[in-house]
Amino acid sequence: MKRSFGIIAPVVLWLTVFLVVPMVAVIAVSFMQRDELGNVVFSFTLDNYARFFDPLYLGIYWDTLWLSVLTTVICLLLSYPLAYYISNASPNRQKLWLVLITVPFWINFLIRTYAWVLLLRTQGVVNNALIDIGLIQEPLQMLYTKGAVLLGMVYTFIPYMVLPIYVALEQMDSRLLDAASDLGATRWKSFWHITLPQTKSGIMTGSVLVFITTAGMFVVTDILGGAKAQMLSNIIQNQFLGARDWPYGSALSVLFVLSSLIIIALFNRALRSNYESSKEARV
Repeated sequence: MKRSFGIIAPVVLWLTVFLVVPMVAVIAVSFMQRDELGNVVFSFTLDNYARFFDPLYLGIYWDTLWLSVLTTVICLLLSYPLAYYISNASPNRQKLWLVLITVPFWINFLIRTYAWVLLLRTQGVVNNALIDIGLIQEPLQMLYTKGAVLLGMVYTFIPYMVLPIYVALEQMDSRLLDAASDLGATRWKSFWHITLPQTKSGIMTGSVLVFITTAGMFVVTDILGGAKAQMLSNIIQNQFLGARDWPYGSALSVLFVLSSLIIIALFNRALRSNYESSKEARV
């Protein structure tokens, strides 16, 4: 027992110092007040949480959820066929595709995001190409729109969806497909009744990764959306760095973490029920 604790002690210490303690501090500050100079006043209040129910902030919160859901759905629709293709390719091609998917991680995230600015701005590559081939006469306003933010989010988080689905496809028992084929099932029926249920864990894992990360992203919305696309993470950043309202920023952070925990709990419950149902089916 002591030996096992000695092994995990560094991890426990690291999580305590850099996760638990900061989170406790944020929770404590969220119940404080601020003075006119932006200093934290140690006086208990619930006003910071009450402000969240202002229609303005509720609207931003729902916009955050909607953008996160839309990004997750688009990533899923694009990633599943790609992951399916990779899993059925030859080993050498699989390695090549996996390298290509992870290549963006080799480049700094800010550089990749600013590259989209060069592509989408009024005098950017896309507008100049469309004008040169005669499809448009005037440049399109593609940058600083919600569409640009959605495009940047999908581009950024597709690998988070492809890789879990690919792993689930690789772990699937291919003998079930052979049995379905021998029994006369079409490829579509085999996919719908065998492949898709067997890869639900990968789908749910990728969906949670994309949804949670998208909801907490503020860099893409700042660079590609400007003031026209605000998410809850942007408001939190502004409260800490711009408005100097740390108590309200802390309250928003706590609410965001609670929302994320609820989503993760629902994910775990769905994953557990899926595992139990698949286990009963095999029995």
